[in-house]
Amino acid sequence: MRSTLRTRTTPQAARSLQAARTARSAQAARATAAAVVAGALALALTACGGDDDKNSTGSGKETGGTSEPSVQLPNLKGQTLEVAAVWTGAEQKNFMKVMDEFEKRTGAEIGFVPTGNNTSTFLGTKIQGGKPPDVAFLPQVGVLHQFAEKGWVKPLGAEAQAQVDKNFSQGWKDLGAYKGKQYGAYVKAANKSLVWYNTANFEAAGLSDTPKTWKDFLSTAQTLSDAGSPAVSIGGADGWTLTDWFENVYLSQAGPEKYDQLAAHKIKWTDPSVKKALTTLAELWGKDELIAGGRKGALNTEFPKSVTQTFSGDTPAGMVFEGDFVTANINADTKAEVGTDAKVFSFPAVGDASPVVSGGDAAVILKDGEGAQALLTFLASTDAAEIWAAQGGFLSPSKTMDQATYKDAVTRQIAKALVEAGDDFRFDMSDQAPAAFGGTQGVGEWKDLQDFLSNPKDVAGTQQKLEADAAKAYADQ
Repeated sequence: MRSTLRTRTTPQAARSLQAARTARSAQAARATAAAVVAGALALALTACGGDDDKNSTGSGKETGGTSEPSVQLPNLKGQTLEVAAVWTGAEQKNFMKVMDEFEKRTGAEIGFVPTGNNTSTFLGTKIQGGKPPDVAFLPQVGVLHQFAEKGWVKPLGAEAQAQVDKNFSQGWKDLGAYKGKQYGAYVKAANKSLVWYNTANFEAAGLSDTPKTWKDFLSTAQTLSDAGSPAVSIGGADGWTLTDWFENVYLSQAGPEKYDQLAAHKIKWTDPSVKKALTTLAELWGKDELIAGGRKGALNTEFPKSVTQTFSGDTPAGMVFEGDFVTANINADTKAEVGTDAKVFSFPAVGDASPVVSGGDAAVILKDGEGAQALLTFLASTDAAEIWAAQGGFLSPSKTMDQATYKDAVTRQIAKALVEAGDDFRFDMSDQAPAAFGGTQGVGEWKDLQDFLSNPKDVAGTQQKLEADAAKAYADQ
């Protein structure tokens, strides 16, 4: 048990969760909107230079000194609240800046409980043992639904609900709801369709353009490798990163309708579309010379290291794929400047258009009470979002927060594209699945894709394992 106040350590996991697609949006309209968002994002990224990368908001919210609070909080002096989440390192440190402000306003004391990668298992054990944290962040929609079904999460009170209603679009509200009740607030989002690159490596290899298609991406990787740089850094020790690779390839190649069907297990993982996506991934994963440390090295590399070995060290890699939260590791663990030394482009189009896969973390109440409800109210407010944004490595789906509070211009543009997408987005596929398949270290999709990275020739065997694991998990939920 590692539940101690102000703990700053724990394995990294990432975040993400899929969309309870609103009945109002037709399939074709959502697909069109996703393409529009992809185009807007690509335009925004290319427009971001290095001159506006520092936070120059003057808002006073960099460390919690908000001018006029947007939400009133009760006096909680003498109370100690525990918050559980998967974050470690820079991400956890940035979150605790938000908690510092809550403590300042309420007099409460916040303890951080690290969950490790197996969030649902960790929390389930704590709940069944009668010692749940007051508030937890769930990185999977499927887990929120399972917890709600068991009565483990508590509905939001009137004040927290008011903040959610005011600050978030219907699509993000729907993600935190179950059977007509609001159980969670998606206060942290992610754009998981980004590739970050080392500009010095690109320049040394004579690369002046970023790749727009998968074919171009492979060509760029080969050029970097030929010039002496490890081409692509992969954090394969964290299986969730591999699910994100698959989802981006699959969404772009198979299309949104197939994506939704596979996410709901309405088609099997033995479907030809899955074979095609895995075969495409193998075009990169099957070439050791294009991967930093080769396949073996990738499988021993956790996500944070995959970022730092792209922007630091004697032989940094040329590119690393992952979401906007990469900036937290760049800012904290390297000397690279986002927007200058570290730039970003949209995940390359494998099919007709670049994919846009979103994710997020839902704040939920596990132990009801005035303190927990007040904390959810604060987390759903623009005050919390703006303090968090000023730290870097954070993206909010809040439609009312001050976008100028983001730490750098790149994140600001990514956030703008996310908010402008409204309710039309695709959520992380693995986060929609039961945790036993899509959200648990060492089993299910995470393990099956790690095995595939180890042996990218075994497409058929990987499909069979994925289907067997998925079928069991969905049957047991």
